[in-house]
Amino acid sequence: MSGSFPAGGFGGGNPLEGMWQMMEQLRSSFDKRGGTRMGRGDVRAAVLVLLAEQPMHGYQIIREIEERTGGSWKPSAGSVYPTLQLLADEGLVRAEESGGRKTYVMTDAGREEAARASVPWGSPSEGAERPAFTALPKAGLELAQAAAQVGRTGTPEQVQQAVDVLDEARRRLYAILAQD
Repeated sequence: MSGSFPAGGFGGGNPLEGMWQMMEQLRSSFDKRGGTRMGRGDVRAAVLVLLAEQPMHGYQIIREIEERTGGSWKPSAGSVYPTLQLLADEGLVRAEESGGRKTYVMTDAGREEAARASVPWGSPSEGAERPAFTALPKAGLELAQAAAQVGRTGTPEQVQQAVDVLDEARRRLYAILAQD
């Protein structure tokens, strides 16, 4: 986050304004880093892997990806349905009408392709680690909100205690990175 905080402190005059600026910068840095956009190849691989397990319709695929990634990735219909159409054009899947819905079924050629596909959400054992990926930005944002609340309503002594706690938290976070 180089250059993400203003030189000379937060906001210059009003410390509360500065705290809100810091929160917005923190939120935007997490939004940029922790986004859920995946590449086209990831959507393709996910669809292939899921359809190799069982026939599904598009929204089932979207829900299954979201569930397997612990909510960290929910592809849009605008990425899943064109991928399904492309896979059908390539002869890897075929669409069948079932209960008024198009259900996509893997072809033999699709099964071969799915066997070579890399699962974009990792193995089931890795899936248990994925929520931590989204938990860190959430925890950071909640910490910033609590700090802003202390800044708005706390006494000068409480504000100083909060500064001390935040300084200690920062040091401890860097110590985690320094571990081998």
